[in-house]
Formats: sequence, C-alpha cells, structure tokens
Amino acid sequence: MNIKFCGAARTVTGSAHLLTLDNGLKILLDCGLFQGSYKDDLKTNSHFLFDPASIDCVVLSHAHIDHSGRLPMLVKEGFKGPIHSTHATRSLCSIMLLDSAFIQEKDAEYFNKKHKKDQHKPDFEWRDPLYTAEDVDNTMPLFIGYSYNQWYKIHDDVRVMYTDAGHILGSASVTLEINENGKTTILGFTGDIGRPNRPILRDPQPMPVCDYLICESTYGDREHETAPNEMNHFLEVIKEACVEKGGKLIIPAFSVGRTQEIVYMLDQAHTAGKLPAIPVYVDSPLAINATAVYGSHSECFDNQLHQYLLIDPNPFGFNNLKYLREVERSKELNNSTEACIIISSSGMMNAGRVKHHLFNNVENPRNTFLIVGYCAPGTPGGQLRDGATTLKLFGEVVDVKAKVEMMDSFSAHGDRNEMKAFLQNQKKSLKKLFLVHGDYDTQQAWKSTLNEDGFKHVDIPAFGNIVNLD
Repeated sequence: MNIKFCGAARTVTGSAHLLTLDNGLKILLDCGLFQGSYKDDLKTNSHFLFDPASIDCVVLSHAHIDHSGRLPMLVKEGFKGPIHSTHATRSLCSIMLLDSAFIQEKDAEYFNKKHKKDQHKPDFEWRDPLYTAEDVDNTMPLFIGYSYNQWYKIHDDVRVMYTDAGHILGSASVTLEINENGKTTILGFTGDIGRPNRPILRDPQPMPVCDYLICESTYGDREHETAPNEMNHFLEVIKEACVEKGGKLIIPAFSVGRTQEIVYMLDQAHTAGKLPAIPVYVDSPLAINATAVYGSHSECFDNQLHQYLLIDPNPFGFNNLKYLREVERSKELNNSTEACIIISSSGMMNAGRVKHHLFNNVENPRNTFLIVGYCAPGTPGGQLRDGATTLKLFGEVVDVKAKVEMMDSFSAHGDRNEMKAFLQNQKKSLKKLFLVHGDYDTQQAWKSTLNEDGFKHVDIPAFGNIVNLD
C-alpha cells in the first residue's frame, strides 16, 4: 500500500492524504480547503492530485474547513462513496459546508462583477464557485456517523476506530486496521491533536498502537501559556482595552471551537463576578449555529462542564452577551464608540465580518485586537502577529495603531510537550512517523524534538509525495 500526501504537506491547511491498498481500494483521509493567500489557494483548491471518482471512501477526522471544506467539490467532481465521521462532526459539517458554499458563491459573484469590464480580453475567465449549496445538499447524505472507541467495518479488509482528539466538538484521531496479503497493518492519523485540561471538551485520548502514523505538527516548536495564568491574563486584557482605554476589544476567532471556548470563559467570569459590565457581541451567524450544535452534543463535554451545568444551565449565554446574525447590526458596531468585546470570524482575519472590523478599527489606538490562535503567513492575522505597521485591506493601506495582543493558550492545538505526551504509547511500535499540518520550519523543529525523545523514523513529506509502506 502507499500514501500520497495531497494537502497539509509542509503547510498547515488543506488536509488530504490518499491511502491506496494493494487491491486498489482508495481511502481519502480528510478533504480540506487550503486557507491563506486567496489567489494562491484558489488555484490549489481548484485541482485535486487524484481523480475524485476513483476514491472509494473518505474518512474524516473533524469538521474544520481545512479538513472538510473540499468535500462538496469532491462530490461535484464524481465521488459517490461514503464519508465516515463521528456523529458530532456530521452535525457541524451540515452547517459549516453550507457556510463555505455561501462564501464560494459570493466570492465568485464579487469577482465577476468587479471584472465585468475585462470580459473582452482574450485571457479573461469568469470565476465559478468551487461548489454551491446544491453540492452540499448532495454531499450530506453520504455521511455515516460513528461513536468513539469502537471498531467499525468500512470494507471487507478495513476497520476504523475513532478516538476523541479533544480538539473541537466531534474531533477524532483515526485508526485503520488493514488486512491484506495475509497480514494486518495498523495505520493511524492523529487529525488535529487537542489539549488536555481545556474547557468544554474531554482531554485527548490515546490512540491504539500503530505501525504507521500521520501526525500533525502545528505547534511542534513551542509551548502554550499554562491554564492557571490564562483567565487572569484574559481579564487583564479586557480591563485595559475596555475599562481603562474605553475602546473595543476585537477577538478574531474561528466560528467553531474557539468562539465557544471564549464565550464559555466569559460566562464563567460573569458568574464569578469578575467580568466588567460591558457589552459582548458574537458577530458571526455560523458561530451562532455552531453554538447550538454544541448544545445538542453534550456527550462530548468534559466532567468540568457537566458540573458547571448544575450551576448555570446555559454556559454559552449571560447578561450583556448578544449574538448578532444581521449584517446591519454588524455594521453598526463599526460606527459605535462604546467600549465592548466583539468576537467575530474568521480567526485569520482574511475573510468574514472580522475583516471589516479590522478595517474600521485598526487605526484607533483605543482599540485592541486579541489574536487567540494560529494565523497563516500572509493573512492579516499573520501580518499582525509578525508586527506589521500597515495592512492592505479592501484595496486600501491602513496604519496599525490599535494594540495587538496574543494568547496562544486559547489554541485548540496541542503544543510541543502536549503532542509529545500524546504520542508516548506509539514510540516502540512505529515503523514510520509522518509529519503533516505544520509550517516546514516548525516541522523540522518538531522532528528534532521527536528524534531526541526516541522516535527514530520521522519523515516530513512534501506536497504530492507518494510513500510506499512495507
């Protein structure tokens, strides 16, 4: 059998790994969108490194768009097989893929309208969306949901087990038991490794021992802030931004996972009487829908949240918290001068409502932007992380006068030590460990750490590489 690395290879997004068995069976692990530079990613997202109609099934680790976002395109181009996932992942994909389709359609519509005057040029091409809402409608019936910690047969020669990855609701590490040529091979895919002792979700669970393992590496070169300091740091940022400076604290956060965790922490601070009496706005229709999905999958909650529910039956709602769906309400926030907290997507500030909040508020020194996770290089969030003093947004150059804070402790990805602890039970069994889902410099540092810890055979495959497994 062999693995072809079709995405998230020496980069963080676009997760897709094609496993081909000796009998010709093709299993695609994830089918995600590349996210970062719009122009570069549009070209990469437009083409697969394989024939979609030849894929027999998809095994999906979780619902984040950089892992699931090209599923409707896969179906549009001929895939007809089952999509295996956890139950909660299916629920989240039902809203996230529709939201992604809406973005694809609007982006194409905007481009075609903006460049209508160029249609007479010989090299001009109208832009079509990668997929539409209709393609999502055709995709969702292919999902088959599974529970954690049980083996399920997905082919005569293949069984799958999902173990809780503790990353977002429904996230899983995937273990495949493959029987071919008279022997059994265990191949694992960590998906995105979550973090222990984080709010809402259970801690990541160890995977079964594997022969081969595909492992993420997003934060393989660093350690996050420890949990005891996190709430105090968060409240200090809120106090300085909103109370002392009387400005806005704008938190770019992905609609699924990060937003719910931030709201839950604010809810806890409010219940404890530590949150200043300022308005808090969740400005993202997708985040609102995702929060409702979270509420319907309490089987994924950790014991701490179950205990908190005895005190507060709504951990995602409190006085002064408002969820905004209407775009008009979002625009009103940009004209408002009130001190407030705005949580809006996307987390990299390269799209969505938060990009408008960035454009309208970054030149005001009273305001603060709190970055709470990874931002791809070249995105507005990535530029702010790197200390940019100007940004080009909507064709205009704006000065960065607002304060920029960072709290990577909010990240849903395990850091170097947390991932190393997650992998300990694999050390003696692995024939090969493949690093994916990370910037190349980070992956090289992560490989060195793993080598020092006793992992002997660690590879960093490039985009399009095919590796034969013994």
